[in-house]
Amino acid sequence: MNSLATPAAGAVAVPGKYLTITLAREGYSIPVIKVREIIRYQKVTPVPQLPAHVKGVINLRGRIIPVLDLRVQFGLDAGHDDRTCIVVVTITLASSRGLQMGLIVDSVEEVSTVGARDIEPTPEFGHVVTTEYLLGVAKIRGEVKMLLNIDRLLEPSALSQIAAADAVPATTP
Repeated sequence: MNSLATPAAGAVAVPGKYLTITLAREGYSIPVIKVREIIRYQKVTPVPQLPAHVKGVINLRGRIIPVLDLRVQFGLDAGHDDRTCIVVVTITLASSRGLQMGLIVDSVEEVSTVGARDIEPTPEFGHVVTTEYLLGVAKIRGEVKMLLNIDRLLEPSALSQIAAADAVPATTP
């Protein structure tokens, strides 16, 4: 049972560096290679007719960045405080093009090195629960952290809507 492949997503959790984030007091980790920057939480401009977890867009130095609230997507409490921030990541689209996206998280903890022995495959929960957004589960400093598959956080219909919005250039005031 030491396979690192996630059957639902076909993705592999690889040993390496992961950014640990907090969502509703639980730890999740993102491959550092996907992280572009971490910024303070700022006002998000809503975009009509997107799923509830896609909060809208921000203007980041002249570039429009879609913003997703991971807490809402995972059905967790979604309040804001002084530690709430936006982690800007690059999602790889099916066309191999990268899309920058902001992820609202409660806080950022640290960058940890995760070894092969620390990674377990994503548990099977049955047909009702989808685990496509998980690469696996890691044991970091005695705690369990879900390794997020950033490329699978959005369903294809929402991703295509966001990719279309991303093609619109930002105007700077």
